[in-house]
Amino acid sequence: MRILTTTLILGMIALLSCGKAAKEKEIEPAKKQSENQLTRFDIDSIAERAVIYEANIRQYSSEGSFNAFTKDIPTLKNLGVKVIWLMPVYPISTTKSKGSLGSYYAVSDYTKVNPEFGSLEDFQNLVKVAHENEMLVILDWVANHTGWDHSWIKSNPEFYTKDKEGNITHTEGTDWTDVADLNYDSMEMRQKMRDAMKYWVADQNVDGFRCDVAGMVPVEFWNKTTAALEEIKPVFMLAEAWEPELLDDAFNMGYGWDTHHVMNKIANGEADVSAWDKRMNQIDTMYDADDILMNFTSNHDENSWNGTVEERMGDAKEVFAALSYVAPGMPLIYSGQEYDLNKRLLFFEKDSIAKQKGVFYPLYEKLGTLKNEYPALNGGSDAADYERISTSDDKNVLAFSRTKANQEIVFIANLSKVTKEVSVDVQGTFKNYMTATTETFDSNKKTVIKPWEYKILIAE
Repeated sequence: MRILTTTLILGMIALLSCGKAAKEKEIEPAKKQSENQLTRFDIDSIAERAVIYEANIRQYSSEGSFNAFTKDIPTLKNLGVKVIWLMPVYPISTTKSKGSLGSYYAVSDYTKVNPEFGSLEDFQNLVKVAHENEMLVILDWVANHTGWDHSWIKSNPEFYTKDKEGNITHTEGTDWTDVADLNYDSMEMRQKMRDAMKYWVADQNVDGFRCDVAGMVPVEFWNKTTAALEEIKPVFMLAEAWEPELLDDAFNMGYGWDTHHVMNKIANGEADVSAWDKRMNQIDTMYDADDILMNFTSNHDENSWNGTVEERMGDAKEVFAALSYVAPGMPLIYSGQEYDLNKRLLFFEKDSIAKQKGVFYPLYEKLGTLKNEYPALNGGSDAADYERISTSDDKNVLAFSRTKANQEIVFIANLSKVTKEVSVDVQGTFKNYMTATTETFDSNKKTVIKPWEYKILIAE
């Protein structure tokens, strides 16, 4: 009886769907994951000591393909990467597009992959290999707007913001003319957006999302959406935003934009260590203890529009890379940084990264091991303590300790371009993690620290 009933129902559905085919495009997964095939990670445990990697598939290799990136996933594991964030992988709108290839963020279909990068099967293999290497895969999600080729433009114009003349328009106050602004007053649009996100988790086994301009989308949408995704499996959610309320329920991590700006200002002499201290105090005031902020010296926006790390930080680039790992939060590596990337990658055209190991690959490898293995650098729901250590020159020399589970790591850095001779309020013998040497500190004795030099000390 159950078989006969199911057959009749399926037949009715098929007839109804024929009438709707021209009106609404159905989601057609290549190989839908069954419930018991979904990969479930302990998100909180991974987030404590993770390194996140932003993968720019188009520019990562000369092929610009999923398969070319997948081959290097074991290499990323060597760098301590636990979370892979894929920049948008969806088909790109050609109407009103910028450049010859358009912006990844002008999405024409939320449930397909860009054929420029390969097939859906190639994408599925990428996820599979990442999971085999114990890494989360999160997709860049563009909820604020769509490309002008998206089917909703014609089928559901009420999903979009209109100008005074009643025409669909791009986001007010921006130059994002290649995208159409979505209207979150539409509950139907919200549900379709949510359903598309659920597809990638339930059918394609992804582990969460990095959500573009998350602060421009209502918090209640994110709260409800994350709850719906969590019913499928645990997910990791990153907001491209700083607003604390986004981290209350919807997101695990936000952007440390202001931390990044402070780093840039100190590097080019516009600020000193007091700006760092002010930022740390601001974080304590604004955010809950279990909120995570992403630390970075570069990302796709910074690299393409504001300059390379070399341009913005110069000789300070290494110390700030180290600081992004030992400070509270989760460190980010943007595609190519591990290979000393020193060019602005094109955004709307094909470009590529020269994969030659120089200074930064072994540096990130060492820092990644430190982040992965030491509870004193925990940065999630079980975060390690951060305590500022005074020096005889707090304007130019930064010193602090991170402690957890009877473990202590001390960071000391000269954040200036002048050699400093300072006393540091630290007593005892430590292992210098970066040099594998032993150093003894006495708060009554001065230490010489070269310009932009840093020490990561592990208490013995």
